[in-house]
This record gives sequence, structure tokens and C-alpha cells, in this order.
Amino acid sequence: MAAEPVNLNEFQELARLALPKMYYDFYAGGAEDEHTLKENVEAFHRITFRPRILVDVSRIDLSTTILDYKISAPIIIAPTAFHKLANPEGEVATARAAASCNTIMVLSFTSSSTIEEVAASSNAVRFYQLYVFKKRDITATLVQRAERNGFKALVLTADTPRLGRREADIKNKMITPPLKNLEGLLSTKVSSDTGSNFEADANETMDASLSWKDLEWLRSITNLPILIKGILTREDAIKAVEVGVAGIIVSNHGARQLDYSPATISALEEVVHAVKGRVPILMDGGVRRGTDVFKALALGAQAVLIGRPVVYGLAAKGENGVRRVIEMLKDEFELTMALTGCPSVKHITRNHVRTEQERIHSML
Repeated sequence: MAAEPVNLNEFQELARLALPKMYYDFYAGGAEDEHTLKENVEAFHRITFRPRILVDVSRIDLSTTILDYKISAPIIIAPTAFHKLANPEGEVATARAAASCNTIMVLSFTSSSTIEEVAASSNAVRFYQLYVFKKRDITATLVQRAERNGFKALVLTADTPRLGRREADIKNKMITPPLKNLEGLLSTKVSSDTGSNFEADANETMDASLSWKDLEWLRSITNLPILIKGILTREDAIKAVEVGVAGIIVSNHGARQLDYSPATISALEEVVHAVKGRVPILMDGGVRRGTDVFKALALGAQAVLIGRPVVYGLAAKGENGVRRVIEMLKDEFELTMALTGCPSVKHITRNHVRTEQERIHSML
């Protein structure tokens, strides 16, 4: 019998062994040269700690609040597509794992379980991730369904006027299942002979004209708070606050959109300084260790979202695998807090980390 995984990277290897190559490549891959894909992880490695000693860390509190919802740790499940490709229970298993870990799941717009199935699966705080369609009434219908089914916030993914070029999917001629939430709303079959049907579907339906003024329309059709996902610059962070978003997610779409966009941990501080505490900032991309969670919080994020590791846990060991992935990260994060001298997340400060820029600056 194979040894139990002891970290998230080992879960990735288990998922690679468990999944058909086409599906593993779909989850694991990034855009074009996959430079940003590597950089999302590696940029964390260049941040070091400034640990404080002789602090009473006999009790450690990992809990935090996001939009007034208390969660057990600042680790949230990011929206990722088609969980049934990883496990037959799909997003329902992921939702149950999130509930048992007392954290928030962001359900993907491209989920393979319906909004209603996920809502019925367990009692937990959930957000719904949204794209805006050329046919606005489809988006409006999905927003109403999310609201009716008790979802607490909307996450508007704003970095996808077109789909990034994911070459593994093109090579594999990746065929994705129909979008469950769009049944009866849209023809969910688009044929493409030149590559992945996912790319063809997306470019057929995404609204490339979406702009800041459309946020006003979205706010007019819902009472739910709206977080905007995909911000990497000071300029866009300031705009987001001006149009009244409830929160910002610093994200490069798991390096699946624009290659050579910055690693999210490298872009985080620019956004934090621009926002000046007016709305909460979260980040995703490259989080594989509890030390990464700590580094993101030290640089000003309120929480991180994890995407691929959740899918790897699901592929390897189903609902229990997702739970193990979250618990593993929490355990590592707790240990990091103890060893840096932080009894609660409120104690994590900018002084606890040193970035590469600071190291270079100190040499000059």
C-alpha cells in the first residue's frame, strides 16, 4: 500500500496517477510557455521569514472573518471547473469537505454539479463565481438561482474577455462535459475541429465587451456583495473600489490566461497599498504550503484561495482527500504561526517577512 501523502505536492502526484492524461493536463496546465504557472509557486520561495522568538504561542487561533463570515482559517476553496472529471461526486464532495473544515467554497460557474445540488449538499457559507455572457439574461438567471439557493456573495471573474491559450488542452483535443448550470439556457455543444471544445465554447459565449460600467448593471440585479477576481495592478484596484466592489481577489487565473503576467504573490502588495484597507483583499495562485498562506497574510491578504490542490485531493481520495488537503495546509499554517511568534492571524505583520526586493535593496 502506498504511503499516505504528507504534503500537497504528493497529492498532486497521486492525482496524476489517478487521472486520465487529458484531465490531469486540463487541471495542471497553464497558458502558453507556462512561465507564470511556475512563477506563481516559485515567487513564494523567494520570500523569507523574520521570526520572533519567546512569544507565548501555547494557544494559536487560526480563525478569521471574510465579509463578516467566521471561518476556521484564512484558507478558502477557489472556483475550479468540472470536479466530476476528478471524482464522480464532483462539487458536492468538495462542498461537504469545505463544510466539515468550516471554510468557504466558491462554486465555479463551470461546475459539473448544479447550483441546487451543491446548495443541498451541506450547510455552509458558499460564494458563486460568475462570468458575464453575451446574453445577459443567462447571467441574470444564474445570479437569481445562486441568491435563491443561499449563496452569500458573487465572485466576478474579470480577466477572461477571451480564453487563454492552454496548449495541453489544444494538443489533447480536450472535450469538456456540458455545463450543468446552463442546461436549458444555452446550447451547451459547440463543435471545434481545431483544438479544445472548452476554448471554442468559451469564446462563443463570453462577452469580450464587458467593462467597468457593466458592474453597475450587475449590482442592479442582485443584493449580494460582489468580489472582483483577476486584479493585478494598482490602477484596477483603485477602479474596483470606486465602482463599489465588496472585495478584491488578486489573481492571474491560476496562470491560465495571460502568460508572463506577474505571480500573484508579487502583485499583492501593489494592490494592498492602492486599496488602503477600504475593502478586503484575497489572493490565489501558487499556494502549496502553510508558509505560503502566512506570507500572503503578511503582505496584506485577508485570506488565500486554493484551486488545484483541492482538485488533486478530490482526484486522489474524494471528499476525504479535499478535507486532508485543507487540514494539511491548516496544520502547516499553524506551525508557521507558532515558529514566527504569532498567536493569532491579527499578530501577522509585514515585519514578519522579507521580500526579494528588500533583500536586493539592502545590498545596494
